[in-house]
Amino acid sequence: MEATGTPPDPVPVRPVAVRQNRRVPVELITDPDDERIGDYRALTDVELRTRWEPPHGLFIAEGELVLRRALRAGYRPRSYLIDAKRVEQLGDTGDAPVYAASQDVLERATGFHVHRGMLASFHRRELPTAAEVLVTARRVAVLEDVNNHTNLGAVFRGAAALGVDGVLLSPSCADPLYRRSVRVSMGEVFAVPYATLTPWPDGLEQVRAAGFTVLAMTPAADAVPIQRLTAEQRARAALLLGAEGPGLSRQALAASDVRVSIPMRRGVDSLNVAAAAAVAFWELGRDDPLPT
Repeated sequence: MEATGTPPDPVPVRPVAVRQNRRVPVELITDPDDERIGDYRALTDVELRTRWEPPHGLFIAEGELVLRRALRAGYRPRSYLIDAKRVEQLGDTGDAPVYAASQDVLERATGFHVHRGMLASFHRRELPTAAEVLVTARRVAVLEDVNNHTNLGAVFRGAAALGVDGVLLSPSCADPLYRRSVRVSMGEVFAVPYATLTPWPDGLEQVRAAGFTVLAMTPAADAVPIQRLTAEQRARAALLLGAEGPGLSRQALAASDVRVSIPMRRGVDSLNVAAAAAVAFWELGRDDPLPT
């Protein structure tokens, strides 16, 4: 099935000689071109998946932990694709079709070795607006042009772990629900509210109007070391981070309130954006009550 077409309706479940799941029979897939698993075709082709998944309102989750977190967050499964040896691990799947296949069939269909043994196709949900993310947040991350899916997933994981209440994305950022982002975040993209901030960068004025101080991360010599921010600057912080390499645009820097840096040693000028985000998230939240 071409990934650019209209996704097919799930094929009616037909019992086969595979041990049954709690709610629906498991269907055995022996042909990697079987149209029933069209959602999972060529998962390593970023360009194709970007054209396929968001317009059709779908995303792919990989691994049992990530699947469980997507379900817990309320995402509705469309189907599951499981290594036939791991069917018993899946448990209750509700009414979504469950397809099982050998590792060889899985690899030929998806384009990679599915070593976690479990995939699921989920329906996306409507994103909140930036205003809706901001209204209940005390601390947010704002990302400009972060289009590396691994970095994006790591930023979300750090945000979830270190007390960031929401993430705002420039329109040029990668899709947080792309499989690699979801996997690297360990499913924490489902736990942290996010929205696209438009227009960019003029939308930063909306962040400021909501009571946040926009802190632009930069290695510039005139930046304030992050540990020297005032209590007022920390109180409601919007941490602005740019892409790996180029960093923040001149326009985004100009739209910020304070330029902030992480002091470096041994002549190192900067960190990977996900690492820098984690350090800054921790520093901004270091006076928070300890988690229980």
